[in-house]
Amino acid sequence: MSILENKTKENDSLAALKAAAPAMQRERGYVDTLREILQQPATWQATAELLREPSVRAQLQAVLTPRPAHVVLTGSGSSIYVGECIAPDLQQTLGVPVLAIPAGTLLTHRKALPPGGGLLISIARSGDSPESAGVVDQLLAHEPGWSHLAITCNANGKLATQYKSAPRYAALVLDERTNDRSLVMTSSFTNLVLAGSGLGGRAAEVEWQQGVQRLAGCVQHVFDHQADALAAIAYRDIDQVVYLGSGGALGAAHEAALKMLEMTAGRVTTMAETFLGLRHGPMSSLDEDTLVVAYLSPDPAVRAYEYDLLRELTRKQLGMVRVLVGEGIAEDVIGPQDVAVDLQGLQASDDALPLLADVAVGQLLAFFRCLALGGKPDAPAQGVLTRVVEAFALHSGSAA
Repeated sequence: MSILENKTKENDSLAALKAAAPAMQRERGYVDTLREILQQPATWQATAELLREPSVRAQLQAVLTPRPAHVVLTGSGSSIYVGECIAPDLQQTLGVPVLAIPAGTLLTHRKALPPGGGLLISIARSGDSPESAGVVDQLLAHEPGWSHLAITCNANGKLATQYKSAPRYAALVLDERTNDRSLVMTSSFTNLVLAGSGLGGRAAEVEWQQGVQRLAGCVQHVFDHQADALAAIAYRDIDQVVYLGSGGALGAAHEAALKMLEMTAGRVTTMAETFLGLRHGPMSSLDEDTLVVAYLSPDPAVRAYEYDLLRELTRKQLGMVRVLVGEGIAEDVIGPQDVAVDLQGLQASDDALPLLADVAVGQLLAFFRCLALGGKPDAPAQGVLTRVVEAFALHSGSAA
């Protein structure tokens, strides 16, 4: 009997998975993904320290001086969801319009850029995807009003190395541990969010640094005490997951939905929507096999809308079970079979930090659901997806 055939649901507690011999972890295909999920609290603190370094602070201050008229966050796949997470908070911090525009859109429709120039922030794990370099090449050649900042996890990628001598260009490279080896982005995603949220001088503030410490402790508590409850949810007969978020949390919902889709190789369908948007058609898809994951806002006024929607779902008996994530969750929206991930001690804030906890919960759900379906989280769609998107032809004249 092989290791795989000897696997049981009971052996998939987080403690058992961590304690398994490296050979078993490799055979089951989760050695990289689990390590990269669990390393996040430590790597967040490393990223926070990096942003405090005087040379890094000076570099970031230089790209924001004078203050750009516009900031555009760009990336592909998970990386654009990083932009969605941080755009609202960064706009408030910088006091200028901040947009998240996919790199593929800029490659095909450069006119999507706001007029008048500004700062383009390219976000990438590897920095080697075709869109990443293609967009920078186009803007350096045709848009002199735009300066550039790349935030990447790969010191050897194109975004970190290819444009060192280019004018109007700077690169911030994160800790090498964040350059995830797994196919799916986990610690890379959350550290990119953290780095982006620390722009505009916030990373030097004691309050922001303390917030990162609280975040790390809060999520470590989730890993230590609630991972198995999330695993139990993931082992239920779920064929659809709907993720709900408001504001920047919609970016977290998009990312969590992508993680579930990737890690289950499409065997679980996913959707990300705002709480208020769910009523406008998507609610009709919720059935008895649907898991609802609700990322609750720390803003009381926003959360009031979110609670109203959850109570409506209860009244209409829509969905199988829920995972609710937030601090101080009202008891009447928690069903008897639901899991409430109370981010106790995180302290409600309007910044992007709570979104990292939201995403970490989504990562665990996808990881356990992949194992429940007999998949391999490190490479769940062999022959279909690659860690870095394969090179494709870039066509001139398509982005004017």
